[in-house]
Amino acid sequence: MNFEWNEDQLELFEHALSFAKDLDFSKFPQGEFPMEAWRALGEFGYFGLPIDAKYSSAGSGFDILTTVKVLEGLGQGCTDTGILFAGAAHTFACAMPIYEHGSEQLKQKLLPLLASGEKIAANAISEAEAGSDIGKLTTKAWRDGDYYVIKGAKSYVTNGSVADYFVLYATTNEKFGYLGQTAFVVPADLPGIDVGNSYKKLGLNSAQLNQVFFDEVKVHKDYVLGSEGQGARIFAASMDWERCCLFALFIGVMQRDLERCIDYANTRKQGDKTISKFQAVSHRIADMEVRLQSARLLLYFAAWQKSQNVDNTKAVASSKLAISEAFVQSGIDSIRVHGALGYLQESGVDSSIRDALGSVLFSGTSDIQRELICNRLGLL
Repeated sequence: MNFEWNEDQLELFEHALSFAKDLDFSKFPQGEFPMEAWRALGEFGYFGLPIDAKYSSAGSGFDILTTVKVLEGLGQGCTDTGILFAGAAHTFACAMPIYEHGSEQLKQKLLPLLASGEKIAANAISEAEAGSDIGKLTTKAWRDGDYYVIKGAKSYVTNGSVADYFVLYATTNEKFGYLGQTAFVVPADLPGIDVGNSYKKLGLNSAQLNQVFFDEVKVHKDYVLGSEGQGARIFAASMDWERCCLFALFIGVMQRDLERCIDYANTRKQGDKTISKFQAVSHRIADMEVRLQSARLLLYFAAWQKSQNVDNTKAVASSKLAISEAFVQSGIDSIRVHGALGYLQESGVDSSIRDALGSVLFSGTSDIQRELICNRLGLL
């Protein structure tokens, strides 16, 4: 295990950082999906980072550690974390399940469109009464000849209102619980699909979040991922990707916040000296650094373990938990370092805490991560 990056990886990081810094979000209305920025991210290659080039000219086929490093650069440079979040949901919760579990025919058909960003995918799993427990999904699917009929409602679907495809999980045999779930790719233009209005959220505003209703939607059997009953396993594999790669973006955001705090503390004067000379300020920034480096190393370890094809459940859960909680605390500390200026929305310092608060909820809550860790420690 060696976390010393090679020259190619460092060059990719710098390229991602430079690209992300040049993205201009000032022309996009607050809360709307910035399609122009989405297309730019597609041209950059964001959505094809881990996908083999044989399926798309936008595919890079990078290993997970290289993918993580590129995403860290995007997170550090981009001022709109919401569009990056939307891209992570599209890539790691949707394109990767298709890449790893779809039929060759389905991969050839969909991956060129998804890896380039020409088409957008949304992950449809959470429900009003089944957020973290995939074994309790009330959305049902049943076989009807060469088709499956899907009926139910999904809550909190990222990219819901802009999606061309949904990666959907439904119960096909409720007697089997966790083993009775099946994963589908559902084209968004099929009859019977109704998308609700986008929610107004505390942060990640450009990422659209919707309820989606499926009223006896008929999906051809060729759009099943894996085979019937493998949905829970497919979802768990996608969460490995998402919890590593999505949260690499937040490592980048925390790095940017740390650097902003250092710059501010070294230039803001109180009396005849900069506030960096005050121990209360400098120690707070030191704590930000320790949290960031600890979370970063946990992330690298989790990604490395995934690359070794071993059980990395505890490592991924530990990484996700550490990054989520560190992101929230660092967002608070950024405001405190900046004082009254940090409390003003016009300063932009508040954006990180707004984005960070959601991180303890999505991709499995912090408490779910603790449960996973406890399970691997033999406590449950």
